[in-house]
Amino acid sequence: MKTHHLSPQSTDADLDRIARRRVGMRMGWFMHALVYLAVNLGLAALAMAKGQTWAIYPALGWGLGLALHGLGVWVGLGGGGLTARWMADERARLQAQRHLH
Repeated sequence: MKTHHLSPQSTDADLDRIARRRVGMRMGWFMHALVYLAVNLGLAALAMAKGQTWAIYPALGWGLGLALHGLGVWVGLGGGGLTARWMADERARLQAQRHLH
């Protein structure tokens, strides 16, 4: 099964693969957000140490990218939670969809 569409023939392995991909997308956004925070806090500290305010510009620009990434992940996939819960939720959702088709 190469697509991300479900069919009545979708196997448990198909559901696991799709669920793993979706959870990976969410985890990727969390890593993006953590790096964003770390880098921008560092830039803000550097700018404040010099009495400057330029650090707001990279934070705003990168923040827009982070927001768009988040929209793609969170709106496209819906929901949130921890990795194990995400896997269980995705798998249950995919199984239910498989039985509807």
